[in-house]
This record gives sequence, structure tokens and C-alpha cells, in this order.
Amino acid sequence: MATKDPTAVERANLLNMAKLSIKGLIESALSFGRTLDSDYPPLQQFFVVMEHCLKHGLKVRKSFLSYNKTIWGPLELVEKLYPEAEEIGASVRDLPGLKTPLGRARAWLRLALMQKKMADYLRCLIIQRDLLSEFYEYHALMMEEEGAVIVGLLVGLNVIDANLCVKGEDLDSQVGVIDFSMYLKNEEDIGNKERNAQIAAILDQKNYVEELNRQLNSTVSSLHSRVDSLEKSNTKLIEELAIAKNNIIKLQEENHQLRSENKLILMKTQQQLEVTKVDVETELQTYKHSRQGLDEMYSEARRQLRDESQLRQDVESELAVQVSMKHETELAMKLLEKDIHEKQDALIGLRQQLEEVKAINIEMYQKLQGSEDGLKEKNEIMAQLEEKTNTITAAMRQLEQSDNDLLTQTRTIAMSLVKCASSDTQDQYKLVKDISF
Repeated sequence: MATKDPTAVERANLLNMAKLSIKGLIESALSFGRTLDSDYPPLQQFFVVMEHCLKHGLKVRKSFLSYNKTIWGPLELVEKLYPEAEEIGASVRDLPGLKTPLGRARAWLRLALMQKKMADYLRCLIIQRDLLSEFYEYHALMMEEEGAVIVGLLVGLNVIDANLCVKGEDLDSQVGVIDFSMYLKNEEDIGNKERNAQIAAILDQKNYVEELNRQLNSTVSSLHSRVDSLEKSNTKLIEELAIAKNNIIKLQEENHQLRSENKLILMKTQQQLEVTKVDVETELQTYKHSRQGLDEMYSEARRQLRDESQLRQDVESELAVQVSMKHETELAMKLLEKDIHEKQDALIGLRQQLEEVKAINIEMYQKLQGSEDGLKEKNEIMAQLEEKTNTITAAMRQLEQSDNDLLTQTRTIAMSLVKCASSDTQDQYKLVKDISF
């Protein structure tokens, strides 16, 4: 016979041990019927078998002081491949009592089992064979088909509930030795187990019957109490039924009255609706007539608006003409004022000359009385003076006449200015007053 590859034999042995361990753990856990803890022997042996499976074919890494061979490296790689595993990695690194990579790896396996995600984490790991080749030899269990089989078997552990205390457990110094006595069975053990199973079945049946009896007793007592309560509620319901019948009779009478009242209200409402309909029709006719009148008024108002706008344009044009005339009139008034002032100055000068002439005439008259000799000469001088006086008087009369004419023209211009622009009434009134003065 050809010799078998020792590494293949090792992988087959580890695969068989993993099968036995997982199968025994599931069967014992289901028969145990409660949450598993750290002291449960099949669970401890399962972790030992998993540790041996992960250590198979592991490469030796050289460190600064010694050679290191641990399974924490590939397990730590799961965080990069499976984002949900970051939480479990952080929890393992935060545990205060762990000092070695092996202890952290054992804690990681226990937390993954409690999360029921060990199969998912390891499946992501064995798929990436190129990354695993950095930690395992080519003939390692995790690099071959046996690793995928073990990962498939781990899915069955999701039916187990485990409550493991990782924080206070010494995981660094534990010795991982497989106890084969748990998986080796003889005929006596098989017979004892069968008898124990039969006894357990009988005890289970006895307990089931007792429990069923207890439940029946409780059910009977509850039914008695329920019958009593139903009798009491029945009497109450009978009383309530009588009261309800009386209420129904009263409600029927009230309903009859309400129906009669409703009929009367309906008749009155119909009459009011007819009257309201007639009123609405008359109001509609009135509205139509008023609408026609309003349309005519609107057209008339639009026509008046057009006329007013045209009139306003004409008035604005006239106002512009009046404003230009006002400017011209103001200029003429200024020229007239200048001429009046010059004539007044001339009139004042003539009055002064007249006063001088009067003074000379009086002086000459006095001299005429004093000297009869020069009477003739004085008479001649007097005649000359009278001639001059007459000429001056005529000139003064002409000046007064021209002054009166100028005043009349000024008043006429001022009155025309008052009529042209009402906004300058106060200033024009002052100007007319000054001219009149």
C-alpha cells in the first residue's frame, strides 16, 4: 500500500474531531435545554478543537527576540475583510486581562460564538487564500477543502445560545488538550445511556402529566370563576336589557315627535325657499338693469375722461403761453418802472426849479416895491419870468399827463397779470400798490 501524506491524515483527523465536537455540542446543548456557560465541558472541548484546526500548518513568524506561532494574525485579518467584525476586534483588544496573542485569539473565538457569526467570519477568511498564504503553509487545513467543510459545520452552532464571561477568565495560560474520552464509547456506556434515556423519558412523561394535571386544575378553577363572573354579568345584562327596552320606547316616541317636527320644518323651509327664489329673481332683474345703467355710466365717464384729458392738454398749452406772456410782462414792467423812476427824478428837478423861480419872483417883487426906478426893467424881467413860468408849467402839465398815462398803463398790465396767473397774486398786488403810490 502506498504511504499516505501525513499532512492529509492530520487534516482528516482534525476534520473528524471537529465533526464529533460540533455534533456532540449541538446534541448536548439541545438536551441540556438552557444557555451554555464557560464551564460546560463539550463547549470547552469545542474551543480546543477549533484552536488545533486554526494552528494546523501555521507559519512560524520570526520576531525580534524569538519565534512566534499564533492564530491571532489571521483572525485579526477578518476585520479588514468583514466590516462588522471591527467591533469584536476592538472589544478583544480592550480586554484588560489578556497579554498574549493566543489569549486574544481564544477571546475572539468565544465572542464570535456568542454573536453567532463564527461561520460568517471564517468563511470570509478562507475565501481569500492569497491573504491566508502569508500566515499558513500550502498544506494547512485552512488552505484546503477541509477548512470549507468545517466552516459549513459551524453554521449549525447558530442554534446554541452561549453566555460566556471572557473578562475574568485566564485565557493566556490555558492548555489546549483534546479529551478523546468524551468521543470514545463502549457497549456498557451505550446500554447505560439507553437506560438513562428511557428513565429520562419516563420522568419527562411523568412531569408532563403532572404539569398537564396542574394546568387542568388551574383551568377548571379559572372556568368556575369565569362561570360565576358570567352569571353576575348575565344578571347585569338582563337589567341593562330592561333599561335599554325602556330607553328604546322613549327614543321611538321622541323619534316620532322629531319626524313630525321635521315635516313641519320641511314645509316651512320649502315655503321660505319659494319666497327666497322669487326675491332672488327680482333682485337678479334689478341687478341686470342696474348693470346696464352702470355700463352706460361707465361709457359716459370714459367719454368725460377723454374730454377732460383733452381740456387739460389745452389748458396746459394755454398755461405755457400765459407763462411766456408773464415773463414778457414782467420784463415790460421792469422797463416801465425804470422809466417812471427817471421821470419822477425829472419831475423833482423841475419842482426844485419852480421853487427857485418862485423865490426869485418873490425877491423881485420885493425889489419892485423898493425901487420904482427899476420898475420897467423888473416888469420886463417879470414878463420873461412869467414866460418861463408858463413854459415850465406847460412842461409840468405834460409830465403829469405822461405820468398819469404811465400809471394807467401800469395798472392795466398789473390787472392782466392778476388774471393770467393766480399763484403770484400777492407779489403782483404789492407791485400794483407800489405803482399806484
